[in-house]
Amino acid sequence: MYHTWMRYFTPSPVHHRLGLVCLGVGLQHGTLPTVGPRTLDHHVAVVVSAGSGWYRAADGRRTTVTAPALLWLTPGTPHHYGADPGTGWDEAFVDFSGPATTTYTELGYIEPDRPVVPLADAAPARAAISRIARAARAGNPLLEVETGAAVHELLVALRRARADTNADGDPVLAALARDAFQPLSVAEHAARHGMTAAELRTTVRRAAGCSPKDYLLTVRLGRAKELLAATELPVAAVARRVGYDDPAYFSRLFTRRVGTAPIRFREQQGRSVHGGWSNRVPDPEHPPTILPGSV
Repeated sequence: MYHTWMRYFTPSPVHHRLGLVCLGVGLQHGTLPTVGPRTLDHHVAVVVSAGSGWYRAADGRRTTVTAPALLWLTPGTPHHYGADPGTGWDEAFVDFSGPATTTYTELGYIEPDRPVVPLADAAPARAAISRIARAARAGNPLLEVETGAAVHELLVALRRARADTNADGDPVLAALARDAFQPLSVAEHAARHGMTAAELRTTVRRAAGCSPKDYLLTVRLGRAKELLAATELPVAAVARRVGYDDPAYFSRLFTRRVGTAPIRFREQQGRSVHGGWSNRVPDPEHPPTILPGSV
């Protein structure tokens, strides 16, 4: 015995240019029919919030699925899965497609090589899927845009809910961000975590979708932008604070990655800073409070 509700849509080519489109949404619970073996031409995220079951990959390997868990069904990948007959399971699923799936995969939000992902909590993903279900009401003129936007939210919620990421984010990324401004090589960062450089690259790639070097650069440039926008520190001082002893190298790097020189960036941001410049260096852990009437 099982209960099911589902809706399917066909977004136009214009909607596909938004990056992600929702093709369908469903909510099911009970002893559901076995799915597959089959192969799809689009992505499906299946969120199992209660119960247990199994997943069988194309090579025949069978993996136990215990809620809360996520099943990634990716294009061109044969799959076969089902709920245990004795317990059944509760699932919510979203079919989606679009060019942004490539980028989400590169960033590690979609994991084709990891079809079964344990979750710490299925509630945020279920909430995003519920928003898609509500938007799927008959006659909603914003259906395609609302559901597409919610797919972006769903991918973020699923990434945050992975059981290998704690509530404060990946601990390795948190440590890298903390130490980003120190003159350490990638190998030295790895050693601090008891890892080889290759192991650190694998960990950061899975967590952030980029190399440790790129992740550290992102942290440094983000802090540099904050200092340029909120203080009058000279560019050379900003460079030193974010880990660069050579101001000229920092300026070239900033210009190449941000698209504008540090001085130009400061000028652009300064026009929108209410009350003028501050001489106080902002603390990234305790951002300033904007008082009523100050803007």
